[in-house]
Amino acid sequence: MTSRTPDRHRTLRLLSALAGLSVVLGACTHTDDGLTASVPDDYRLRHPIAIQEADRSVVIFVGHERGGLSASQRADVMGLAQTWVREGTGAIVAEVPVDTPNARAAASSFREIQAVLAAGGVPPRGITLRHYHPDDPRNFATITLSYPKIAAVAGPCGLWPEDLGPSIKDPSYFENKDYYNFGCAYQRNMAAMIDNPSDLVQPRSESPAYTARRSEAFEKYRKGNPTTTTYSDADKAKLSDTGK
Repeated sequence: MTSRTPDRHRTLRLLSALAGLSVVLGACTHTDDGLTASVPDDYRLRHPIAIQEADRSVVIFVGHERGGLSASQRADVMGLAQTWVREGTGAIVAEVPVDTPNARAAASSFREIQAVLAAGGVPPRGITLRHYHPDDPRNFATITLSYPKIAAVAGPCGLWPEDLGPSIKDPSYFENKDYYNFGCAYQRNMAAMIDNPSDLVQPRSESPAYTARRSEAFEKYRKGNPTTTTYSDADKAKLSDTGK
């Protein structure tokens, strides 16, 4: 009896070691080299809309001989100034070319740009001038006005990590799941149409009540009259004479 006890202990230790080794080897054989293996099924989670800083810019084309701005260019600069007052998170950076055939005209145009921006409510400290040298002086040099703002973005789109058809590496085809790029363009377009990105995070504060309409409704309620607006029935079911 005593001679078999050590053998039994060794056998138990050997079995325990083999069991632990099998667990380790089993974990090592699990590979996840596909991008779509951990992709959420909901396209809103797969391509979320993020809020971050992005640049808004306007490009001003300046000719060789003419200095100053055209009427449409002044309108663009004024529009940029008005939007900067509402949504800008940094200074307006003006990139003006130097050592180019239109350098003198660009300098004259920038002076007018400063005047238009000031008229639009941009203070002098809100404009930063940067000179740049084009890589090729023969290229048409422009003045670029840009500033950072909070924007909603999504993407990038156009990623196709797996085939759309049946594949051994991608079982989502047989499970009738959405492909990876599905919904990305929708999310990106929705982000581009959002005017105030903070609306994605929190609701806006309520606007003041229309006091005149509220007082009239309360007065009708106090007198026991209907509070709804009464419309005349004369124009109901009336056909238009347009085109006759």
